[in-house]
Amino acid sequence: MASEPPSPFAPIRTVAPLAAFGWLGQGFADLRRAPGASLAYGLAFALMGWLIALVFRHAYEYTSALSAGFLLLGPFLATGLYDISRRLARGEAVRLRDTASAWRSNLGAFSLFALVLTIIMLVWARASLVTFALFFSSGMPTLQSFVEQVVSVEHVDFLLTYFAVGALFAGIVFAVSVVSVPMMLDRGTDTIVAALTSVRALFANPLPLLIWALLIVVVIGAGFATFFVGLVVAAPVIGHATWHAYRDLVVDVRDPSDRTCIDNGKS
Repeated sequence: MASEPPSPFAPIRTVAPLAAFGWLGQGFADLRRAPGASLAYGLAFALMGWLIALVFRHAYEYTSALSAGFLLLGPFLATGLYDISRRLARGEAVRLRDTASAWRSNLGAFSLFALVLTIIMLVWARASLVTFALFFSSGMPTLQSFVEQVVSVEHVDFLLTYFAVGALFAGIVFAVSVVSVPMMLDRGTDTIVAALTSVRALFANPLPLLIWALLIVVVIGAGFATFFVGLVVAAPVIGHATWHAYRDLVVDVRDPSDRTCIDNGKS
């Protein structure tokens, strides 16, 4: 009798509710072990934020939309950070130039995933501008008056709508990317299997990953609140922590010592 072909899906491990705090600590530890390469990526994130703010300084609605959209692309842009953590775990040397091209090891999958994230970002940017236009029909807020106009009592309905729309797009990206990019890097998995594995990890660990999502928002939000300066540290920490989240959530069937997980009651 012919044996069944192996499933393309790796088993998912159930983690503790507060596991995200451990991932954050491990991410900071990786930053300390490879500060040069890690902070170089953090600086690149900050520079992208400053560039967006500079180019669209006279149209702050674009700055807001693209800054948030840039966050949606974060899971892909942090590939080099995942590779740093992978190399540290293996005891390998960490060189910035090597990690910068890590995506080439699975070019097709990374290209497709980057395309999907780019489309989501563009749709979000359009939705963001439409939301601004609906609530600021008399004219878009300027950079100088953006904060007082947006957070005023008069525009509470705008805030609720804007964050609800943003949360929808962010939730979609989080669901398909929580472990997918590190998995594509580490195992050469195709885009579809990696994205579905991320969704399965989310459904198997809703509370821990909700806490993880909130921590990402807080840490990256602090980076944005400091006019992108904080991203120099925040982005590497979250990137490294995402690698450790992947390693905790997805069983590596290639490792005999890691094949003891039960995935939703199935081996």
